[in-house]
Amino acid sequence: MCGIIAYSGKSPAAEKLYRGLKRLEYRGYDSAGISTLSEGCIFTAKHGGRVERLRADLGALSGCTGIGHTRWATHGRATDANAHPHLCGRFSIVHNGIIRNCEQLKKELKGLGRTFFSQTDSEVIAHLLDMYYCGDMLQAMLHAVARLKGLWAVAALCADFNGFIVARRSSPVVLGEGDDGFYAASDVHAIVGCAHSCCVLEDGDIAVVTPEGMRVYDSLLNPVVRAFEPVPAECAGGDMEGCPHYMLKEIRQNAAAITDTCDGFFRCEGADGLFKKLARADKIVLTGCGTAYNASLAGARLLGWAYDCPVSAHIAGEYCSDPPRLTTRSVCIAVTQSGETADTLAAASIARGCGAYLIAVTNCPRSAVTRLADFVVPVCAGPEVCVAATKSYIGQLACFHLLAAGECAMRRAGQLQSVAAKVKKLAFDGAYARVIASLCASSRAVFFLGRGGDVDVAVEGSLKLKEVSYIFSAGYPAGELKHGTLALVDESVLSIVLMCDQCLVSKCESAVEQILSRGGKVAVITTLPSAYASVSPRVQAAWLLPQTCAHLSHFISSTALQLVAYHTALLVGRDPDKPRNLAKSVTVE
Repeated sequence: MCGIIAYSGKSPAAEKLYRGLKRLEYRGYDSAGISTLSEGCIFTAKHGGRVERLRADLGALSGCTGIGHTRWATHGRATDANAHPHLCGRFSIVHNGIIRNCEQLKKELKGLGRTFFSQTDSEVIAHLLDMYYCGDMLQAMLHAVARLKGLWAVAALCADFNGFIVARRSSPVVLGEGDDGFYAASDVHAIVGCAHSCCVLEDGDIAVVTPEGMRVYDSLLNPVVRAFEPVPAECAGGDMEGCPHYMLKEIRQNAAAITDTCDGFFRCEGADGLFKKLARADKIVLTGCGTAYNASLAGARLLGWAYDCPVSAHIAGEYCSDPPRLTTRSVCIAVTQSGETADTLAAASIARGCGAYLIAVTNCPRSAVTRLADFVVPVCAGPEVCVAATKSYIGQLACFHLLAAGECAMRRAGQLQSVAAKVKKLAFDGAYARVIASLCASSRAVFFLGRGGDVDVAVEGSLKLKEVSYIFSAGYPAGELKHGTLALVDESVLSIVLMCDQCLVSKCESAVEQILSRGGKVAVITTLPSAYASVSPRVQAAWLLPQTCAHLSHFISSTALQLVAYHTALLVGRDPDKPRNLAKSVTVE
């Protein structure tokens, strides 16, 4: 969602904040802004659009203390007026989250004669701070957040105070300590290279930060100590390693995500007990959003084959309105790349409330879901900068394979190592991907079709294409084609048909014939030489992938579809790293 960063120290703040915002831009890039503090004056620059627009303003932002923000809009369009920071009286604030009672608060504050200059929910925080301020910034923040309903990470400057204050509820905040000052940010990636140690604030915490140090209080203003630890080296996103975009770089890291996730799994203590817990479960449910939900579809299929109990996948955003019935023998697996996805956390909390055992599958080891979970299965994909998930999805699939393998997990890891080598070779082969991408780019819609396990990959392949190219797409079981979707097929529609299970090839070929007979275009992606030989003379494009067994094929076919989505985005002139309207870490419901 939105990204916030704050600094107070010995060095000029503006450049540090700008660099941090560039690192946080994956959380939102509708607008951006910075406020700095110098000799009792607050200097502010903010714009609709990306962080880069702030570069020209840095020289006018003096002072060694400041706050910054990059926005994903929840209230109000991406305009200069709606950009953060928001100012009121002696205060400037930045906010990540959503204030659910903002309309009631605005009505009350307007009744007191206050004027609002934006459409955002966040501006009420600045007004509350100004209203409650009587010379004590800490008390003002305590009273202000007590009026809020929702979730927030708030950082604030006061013209009377040489430092900043930060508070959180259900939105992440890390504190960092560097050689030349102190930091707060939505994500540790923002302070890599600046801070040498960091800690995660707990819900309700308020921290007061000055150039001399940091003090942390709980929600009752009792002083507390939060444990600092070194900033992990793996948090550095690094450069693009010669790739033109992070998306391509991260697709090329799919193989490493498989092997590193296997290594990370076997470093977890208690895996034997985890397998026993799964084997004794009366029900296993998986929940996630977006790509994490699509990975859960594959995970449910794998775990359903492995364990003798009902297994199902649930969209986290719908979980709250229609939760599955769980018991103390049930297992819930919460899947989230960031570990901070609000809908997934809400679903996980409901499952815990039912007494279910909670497993977290996440790429972020110091996140909200890891503090909630009974056991954490780490996705070791490393930092993922591109908004569209690629290598983290592959890492999630690896986790599910290991969970499904049980006591044979070591043998399954060997199989995953073998398939990783094929994925690595495939990720550097863009020729066939570009051929299919050219068909996608010239189509008004693209359908992704498959049978069995290929359906799970088709659904995720469709999401990738629409995310980065903005071309309408949908993933379907191929057998459902004739039950409605076929009405949409004509010469302007492309169907990408996955064939990676020999037992289901004949059924997929029937779908291909149905499409061709109605003038539709078809591209076939397969790991099976016999299927390739059969269909390639009749379709517009065919791509023979490296061969592997059907239950491992999704690593290879999903990598191929990621490449197709990437090259399609380039052909239609989109930025694959920063799709419009999207953000990577969705911390609001």
